[in-house]
Amino acid sequence: MRPKKIKKTDDNKLLIYWNDNSESLLDVNLLRDECPCVHCKGETVIFSSYIPIKDPFKAAGYYEIEKVETIGNYAIQIFWKDGHNTGIYSWEYLKELSENKKSED
Repeated sequence: MRPKKIKKTDDNKLLIYWNDNSESLLDVNLLRDECPCVHCKGETVIFSSYIPIKDPFKAAGYYEIEKVETIGNYAIQIFWKDGHNTGIYSWEYLKELSENKKSED
């Protein structure tokens, strides 16, 4: 599954139109809180793990998107106004976030 179009709405959400004619509406705060990068989510490599420490203070622009770029045919990279830009959001991950959000509603 791939998006046909992605756009930021006026109410701080990302609207994704998928090629199966479904839509996903994801809150920008959720996207930032669920950033998949190592700095935000951590990682385990062989016998070593990195678990990030959650900072209770958010920098200015933490939840504001500066721009979104596609990465090949499989993902987007979100550039946040606080300078963070290392998260790669695959199509599958975006769809999963959308489905998880729907099940919580």
